[in-house]
Amino acid sequence: MIDLKDVVKIYRTGGEELMALKHVSLHIAEGEFTSIMGPSGSGKSTMMNILGLLDRFDEGRYYLNQQDVSHLTSNESARVRNKEIGFVFQSFNLMPRMSLLDNVALPMVYSGISAKERKERALTALSKVGLADRVTHRPNAISGGQKQRVAIARAIVNEPAVLMADEPTGNLDSKTTLEIMKIFQDLNTAGTTVVMVTHEPEVAQYTKRIVSFKDGEIIDDQPVADRKTL
Repeated sequence: MIDLKDVVKIYRTGGEELMALKHVSLHIAEGEFTSIMGPSGSGKSTMMNILGLLDRFDEGRYYLNQQDVSHLTSNESARVRNKEIGFVFQSFNLMPRMSLLDNVALPMVYSGISAKERKERALTALSKVGLADRVTHRPNAISGGQKQRVAIARAIVNEPAVLMADEPTGNLDSKTTLEIMKIFQDLNTAGTTVVMVTHEPEVAQYTKRIVSFKDGEIIDDQPVADRKTL
């Protein structure tokens, strides 16, 4: 599903160079549920941006779902993102004046899908996250946990090859965090590949594998020994 080979990412500012990723190689198979961890500045956010085709890298190769995506143009990257990757962010990124249904349907507008099918698929996605009864609500009428559920529904509506989540529980209380992690576990059980950045070790315990970064390198990569299920 994901295959990084010897990837280097360098940030250049004011004549100085910072190597954010130092010859990183990583393989994530289809159906895995992987968390990426590390302190601030470790490279985990840079890794997520590269995996999500939101940023380019300087050396190495990246294969996503058996396609070499190492040197795509901006437009080509956008097409692959829309087809292959679903994103969930800490800040939800919902459109405040649109209904939950329309928020979830939004990614399909750019895919040439008919309005009827967009509605059907958006309803199905909202049902998977337990919000089938809130489709006409707007984001300001629901809780933070429900907003994240909508964001997950939007991320899976195009049936992506991989779901990428960047600190998806960072703004949520402990009870709501467990509800969101259960949704991720259920999606993973149903076959969705999930990659999640988190700084919370207790959240990572609900995934199947932890990849730890420090100073731009992978320092540990282990299955979760005492995995928690919900």
